[in-house]
Amino acid sequence: MDWQNRSILITGGTGSFGHKFIEIMLREYHPRRLVIFSRDELKQHDMRVAGYNHESLRYFIGDVRDRDRLYRAFNDIDIVVHAAALKQVPACEYNPFEAVATNILGARNVIDAAIDRGVKRVLAMSTDKATAPVNLYGATKLVSEKLFVQGNAYAGADGTRFSGVRYGNVVGSRGSVVPLFKKQAQEGTLTITDKRMTRFWITLEQGVRFVISCIELMQGGEIFIPKLPSLNIMDLARVVAPQANVEFIGIRSGEKLHESMISVDEARQALELEDRFVIQPDHGWWQSDHWARGKKLPDGFEYASDKNDHWLSEDEVRQMVASYEDD
Repeated sequence: MDWQNRSILITGGTGSFGHKFIEIMLREYHPRRLVIFSRDELKQHDMRVAGYNHESLRYFIGDVRDRDRLYRAFNDIDIVVHAAALKQVPACEYNPFEAVATNILGARNVIDAAIDRGVKRVLAMSTDKATAPVNLYGATKLVSEKLFVQGNAYAGADGTRFSGVRYGNVVGSRGSVVPLFKKQAQEGTLTITDKRMTRFWITLEQGVRFVISCIELMQGGEIFIPKLPSLNIMDLARVVAPQANVEFIGIRSGEKLHESMISVDEARQALELEDRFVIQPDHGWWQSDHWARGKKLPDGFEYASDKNDHWLSEDEVRQMVASYEDD
């Protein structure tokens, strides 16, 4: 893909993912224009002060709930990365209408604006919590995924292409457990919900590079899932704060003991590639030969954090935590 002649817009661009995405794009891909679309003027100001003031950068104040603003922002945009979301599980549970307005209705606005403005590709960020969801956040992201997949039918054969990405916990992202453990370590006690808990893990840089590769590969309709290592929460605690005490507080409402990124039912539509899985849409408009090189998954397959072949070693956990410190 000729990134240098592309105009790219990222919704929710002032978040952790947006910072790293913009950094890599400016350093390695040199797009013609890179638009940061977000609703918080202070975070945009802080980005400028931190050095995100390249001549190709543009800052748009706006909310994905505002359909008209999206129509204006998407003018002359080739690629949209949709990262804006309400994603804190407790906040979404307590404010369900707000979660729906941003994560579902906002997704519809992005789809409509992209089609009508002639955007070529839209990649929507999702989450492992969209797989068999048990909380409202996961449920809204599952609906969002369905909207983006079917957006290809609304766009028609020659219109905007929509795909999605699911992945696991991001090391050091806002609200994640690594910075929480580091803060608690100073006080001497870590709070852990359940010692059996496992999660998929990915660094910010890995996540960004995976997203960029998916934009280059997407045909429209796929959900891309990277192959990731798993980690037990106790192994993380021992690396971050080996001398700290541990207090077990019980699993919180809407939280799973283990996460899944491909359910048993979804696996029937999924293919395995060397570094990722691809869930194909189960719709008549999908051309099944797009991913002919992919391998069908065995019957009963589930990609879950407790059934993974790849587990992080103690040294790998240290490197992962160090990558957060470097960021």
